[in-house]
Amino acid sequence: MENKIPRLKDTLKKYWDYEDFRQPQEEIIKAILTGKDCLIVMPTGGGKSLCFQLPALLQEGLTLVISPLVALMENQVQELREKNLPAGILHSEVNKVDRKNTISALESQQLRLLYLSPETLFSPPIWEIISNPIIKINGLILDEAHCLAQWGESFRPAYRRLGTIRPFLLNYKPLDTKISITCFTATADVNTQKIIIESLQLSNPEKFLISPNRDNLKVQVKTIWTPRGRKQELIKYIERKNSESGLIYVRTRKDSEELANLLNKEGYDNQAYHGGLRSDIRRKVESDWLTERIKFVVCTCAFGMGINKSNLRWIFHYQAPLLLSEYIQEIGRGGRDGKLTEVITLISEASGWLNPEDKNRREYFLNQQIKLYQQAERFLREIPTEGNIEELSKKINNPNYQLYLSILNSSQQLRWIDPYNYHLTPSKTHQSIKLLINRQKKLIQQTHEYLTTKICRWSFLLSAFGFSPSTNFRCGKCDNCLKLIRN
Repeated sequence: MENKIPRLKDTLKKYWDYEDFRQPQEEIIKAILTGKDCLIVMPTGGGKSLCFQLPALLQEGLTLVISPLVALMENQVQELREKNLPAGILHSEVNKVDRKNTISALESQQLRLLYLSPETLFSPPIWEIISNPIIKINGLILDEAHCLAQWGESFRPAYRRLGTIRPFLLNYKPLDTKISITCFTATADVNTQKIIIESLQLSNPEKFLISPNRDNLKVQVKTIWTPRGRKQELIKYIERKNSESGLIYVRTRKDSEELANLLNKEGYDNQAYHGGLRSDIRRKVESDWLTERIKFVVCTCAFGMGINKSNLRWIFHYQAPLLLSEYIQEIGRGGRDGKLTEVITLISEASGWLNPEDKNRREYFLNQQIKLYQQAERFLREIPTEGNIEELSKKINNPNYQLYLSILNSSQQLRWIDPYNYHLTPSKTHQSIKLLINRQKKLIQQTHEYLTTKICRWSFLLSAFGFSPSTNFRCGKCDNCLKLIRN
């Protein structure tokens, strides 16, 4: 690595036109270049993509970047191509011509960076190319690594198979091959870090844990008493902020559509955004918002990761998030230019007697997750001790079978031997599933405690994500701190 170190700043200047690195970019890049496994928890807007893009240019062979969202991948690859850097992208929405060209570049080893979704990585045609002994692979990058813990048990089960990639690839590569794994995320508490390390089989990873505290995010929680009051509070806020760029978060696709329509009828031009929209519609909404043809979007958690808009001035949670990891991701989009950004969350009164909206929503999502866990428990009795996921898909008439396998892996009742073959491990089934249910309950309860806390909200968030604020820590800007100042 020694001969690469002097080239770091030269490469930074040549391709990114920066004179120097931000902390701790240079240390992360050096760790990656030495071939170490790394876990990086870095707030959004911290420049994480540079940390793996730059070392990929200084190494021989290919760096695989596993990323969860099409928009996130496309934005990064477009920026790299504008710099004439050899980067490619493969996902289910890539057209045939671009797919053919990218595969050709991959097979001829012309790429330094290849962005893929987990599902695309495991598609047999792509996996066959990547596992070819002549294709030199130097590293795996897992971007937005919290998705492994947050989504692996709910709707992206391929994440739970990622831990098999390195050992399986090494079986097909020359003996002196080394493949490092680097994980990036903005939100990982101690338990999520443990899940990432264990699931991916990281070897003594070097950790870079940067506090999520953002002193230019002014967080506030407001209690509303009726559904009508919720709508009135939002409209009153938009009237005051409609000349500035913002986001409104809801929890379901249906709520996104209905609220966007309501606000359009009130005369506020906006669009809905959620994972159920066609890709071309999602790209159009993103473009309209980024270019300020519309000032705000009514969106689910599908909108956020990979969307970079520096002057986002307000973020309004019309409905509270269920998990603090979602919340940190969503508010992290704001204030990337360093200027003050307001973050407002509406909640129903705590008891739920007068307005049970929030309480009902929490219970609904929790019950849906518990139902999924229980279905996985029953599924365990229907499958052989050893099996292949491709063969299982032909025998099992259940669209959720991959989710069940993922849940069983999470509860340590199933082990992936390689990306396609599993082996059931002896375990007390009911107890294992019960642990997952209890964990989910605690996470939802933790969010409820944050929304109703009387202490500094940033102090609560820092503690929740494994950082230890000082006893007298006050952000001075959240609603709770401002109440103390006024009193």
